[in-house]
Amino acid sequence: MSNDTNGGAQPGTVSSATPNGIAGLAPQPGVDKPDPILRASGVRRSFGGLTAVNVQNLEVQRGTITSLIGPNGAGKSTLFNLLTGFDRVDAGRWEFRGKKLNGMGGHRVARQGMVRTFQLTKALTRMTVLDNMLLAAQGQSGERFLGSFLPFAWQRQERENRERAMELLRRFNLEAMHGEIAGSLSGGQRKLLEMARALMVEPSMVMLDEPMAGVNPALVQSLLGHITSLRDEGMTVLFVEHDMDVIMGISDWIVVLAQGEVIAEGRPEDVRSNSAVIDAYLGAHHDEG
Repeated sequence: MSNDTNGGAQPGTVSSATPNGIAGLAPQPGVDKPDPILRASGVRRSFGGLTAVNVQNLEVQRGTITSLIGPNGAGKSTLFNLLTGFDRVDAGRWEFRGKKLNGMGGHRVARQGMVRTFQLTKALTRMTVLDNMLLAAQGQSGERFLGSFLPFAWQRQERENRERAMELLRRFNLEAMHGEIAGSLSGGQRKLLEMARALMVEPSMVMLDEPMAGVNPALVQSLLGHITSLRDEGMTVLFVEHDMDVIMGISDWIVVLAQGEVIAEGRPEDVRSNSAVIDAYLGAHHDEG
């Protein structure tokens, strides 16, 4: 894989500096952040008699890579679905950049600048790679009734969208495949396409649901480099991942879920030795003496 063209982190490297604002934070569940871009309070979702998510307080610090981890069934993907408008809460509220998102569908949430990818990629497999990118562009005037009568406006916008799409495909080393059917891409290439497509809306925050799942090991370092470069360019990243080596190597801050609740938060070194986290993953009880 080639390096990013935007001067971000080189693939496989992680910035060693801790982002401003979290270096001195207490590693405890629900800790307030000095500059949160996302705040969630009392968010609860149940399925029948099972409570999948019960998050009392969660804040994501702006400009960080925050990882959401936990054992299988902890509620990570469900929480993603709730926050991004792909599922409905039973109770609670959340705000993004100070704006309440309750009740907004996924497309409206994306317009606010918070976009997500999925554990199973959602590339439209019968469309070309470029068309997948162009479909994600926001506010296309040519799709509106009045806009369709102003070809000079929508043609200019279409040209700008195409230029941005090709720039992003170059960044993710997919430019040569812009005319290929998306269904012909490998699993790792689809992950890259989904990440590139998410950036078409110029988001403030990207939420990645298991971006490394099913990816060839040769592409993992490239994906990590792209994620760190997003943070280095000022974007906020929240992602779910199971590979603890990846989590510990790339995260600025880690939030741990178990049985739908936040049981721990902190920097990687704080979480690594936290007895509640060890209990949640191993199902064991450890003496604190």
